[in-house]
Amino acid sequence: MFYWLIELSNTFPALSGLHTLLNVFRYITFRTGGAIATGALFVFLFGPWIIDHLRLRQGKGQPIRADGPQSHLLTKKGTPTMGGLMILSGLVVSTLLWANPMNPYVWIVLAVTLGFGFVGFYDDYLKVTKQTSSGFGGRTRLAIEAAIAFVACYALMRLGRQPFSSSLVIPFFKDVVLNFGIFFVMFGAFIIVGSGNAVNLTDGLDGLAIVPVMIAAASFGIISYLAGNAVFSDYLQINYVAGTGELAVLCGAVFGAGLGFLWFNAPPASIFMGDTGSLALGGMLGSIAVAVKHEIVLGVIGGLFVLEAVSVIVQVASFRLTGKRIFRMAPIHHHFEQLGWTEPQIVIRFWIIAVMLALAGLSTLKLR
Repeated sequence: MFYWLIELSNTFPALSGLHTLLNVFRYITFRTGGAIATGALFVFLFGPWIIDHLRLRQGKGQPIRADGPQSHLLTKKGTPTMGGLMILSGLVVSTLLWANPMNPYVWIVLAVTLGFGFVGFYDDYLKVTKQTSSGFGGRTRLAIEAAIAFVACYALMRLGRQPFSSSLVIPFFKDVVLNFGIFFVMFGAFIIVGSGNAVNLTDGLDGLAIVPVMIAAASFGIISYLAGNAVFSDYLQINYVAGTGELAVLCGAVFGAGLGFLWFNAPPASIFMGDTGSLALGGMLGSIAVAVKHEIVLGVIGGLFVLEAVSVIVQVASFRLTGKRIFRMAPIHHHFEQLGWTEPQIVIRFWIIAVMLALAGLSTLKLR
């Protein structure tokens, strides 16, 4: 919305005197800073009202898994869920205010985010209304997520330049790309769906998921800005994707909304993110990675999410094949709880790992 002020100053002579002042809205960096501030302020201001409303509507709050850590039945019982609504509200408002509304990448990523958020919301709704730790069928949920991701990937392929838009870029080399052709839609959809569910699995302790999401969003904000800038992308010898720089504004909105949410989600949490937030934010990260052609880098920056997802896959596979469990409990953050680590120890140490992985992922920008 603010981006249109530039056009207004060019269209109406009466505003010509403000052209120099309004020209600052052309800069992605300025609008990204505005998106961070707006997202944080929105959640700070409206967060308490949303929490009170959700607590009143949900009554008993999010059901706690009976097969999870027993301490959670005492410390987390009655806490409302669907806190992702706070993040998504701040994200949407901030993005609409500060992003360029003519940029198609913004709308595609925002559509994936809200689509996955709706799937997560319905899942949370079923859990709360039925007071069960399981929502609707896993296959149905994955099918809906895959459909959203397929459409988004197809749109991203048509939007980019061929054959680059249907190729996988190897980040450690200058010119190594693997052209998947039309099958890139399947690969891209796998990245988006996998990212959404990996973040969802990570969301199990107070503050555990939101900070790594913010770190990943900040990292991809930098990558989006560089990949969408012809000068910087040429200097770094990364692939230039025209228009993706605007995604930095969306990443800034996520970072700001995440800051506001963390204020209420810090231990002991006043509200849980729920599938509403974790699926949406994971899907957003995956779609941005596909848009800027840094899918492999997502696996590095989001390595913590990958670790959580792999721990569940390994645990299930091991139990089905051998009848034995590798971890005391999965996802892996529960394994450390069973080992005697306190919740703050796990959360802060995982945050440290997320920072180190983000630095490793960003370092790939100069490894070509």
